[in-house]
Order: sequence, then structure tokens, then C-alpha cells
Amino acid sequence: MTKISFYHLTTAPLEQALPVLLEKSLGAGHRVVLMAGSRERVAYLDAHLWTYDPASFLPHGAQRDGMEGQQPIFLTDADENPNDADLLVLTDGVSSQHLAKFTRCLTLFDGQNDEAVAQARAYWKDWNAAGHELIYYQQTERGGWTEKARSGRREE
Repeated sequence: MTKISFYHLTTAPLEQALPVLLEKSLGAGHRVVLMAGSRERVAYLDAHLWTYDPASFLPHGAQRDGMEGQQPIFLTDADENPNDADLLVLTDGVSSQHLAKFTRCLTLFDGQNDEAVAQARAYWKDWNAAGHELIYYQQTERGGWTEKARSGRREE
């Protein structure tokens, strides 16, 4: 089953937290699919990932760029895996019907948005019932992460 990490954004917005998590994911050798809620959101995140830090380079692409299979990070609004990623990143409250095809999944949600929090709780319940290993991280005041809960399958 998939190891799913919930990232509860409480101090820094997605635009700050996401690049750091993506950098760490690439550094750990993962290929990533990032799924957003709309084409407009994909375009926004695509532009943001090119400009968030002038001293940084985060290689990624979207459908309009072509070469989907060669992208280390592929941004999409569809439930797909064209770059043979092993890590799925979910934003904007989206979900995937193909969680089990990924080794890891990160779902990021805005702690200031009651609907986003309720959706994350529903996903926790559903994905736990499906047998996935779940880990809940809450953002610290400095923007880091503290593990607050675990549920589901665990490797012994």
C-alpha cells in the first residue's frame, strides 16, 4: 500500500512549502506527479516553481511543455502518471483513483480553510480504511514539520 503524508499548512502557504517538499523529494531520488485542481492552477504553480527562488532550479513541466515522460516533476490537473513517478503530490483538495500505484503520496492542505480541513479528514478516514499507511504532519511556526499522528499499515 501507499505511504501517505498529510501536510497541514498552518503558518506558511502552499507557495512556500511546496518547493521545499519538491526539492527534498527530488533529492531523495523520487520522480513526482503533482496534481492540482484545475488547468489554471497548474499554470500558476508551473510559473511559481520557475520563479520562487532566483538561486534555485526545480526541473518540472506540464502538458503544454511536452516530453511528459522526461519530466522529473510533472504538473497536471488529471489523474495520470505520464512520467512514471513513484511519488504523487496532491493539492487543492484533489484525490487520485490510483494511489496504490505510487510508493508515496503527499497531500497538502490549507489549515485556514475549514473545507480543506474537512476534506483532509475525510481522506484520512477513507485512505486508512483502504489500508494505506498514513502520517499527519503539522507545520511549525518556523515553517518546518512536526509529526502529530500515524495510522494504517506499518512495516515491521
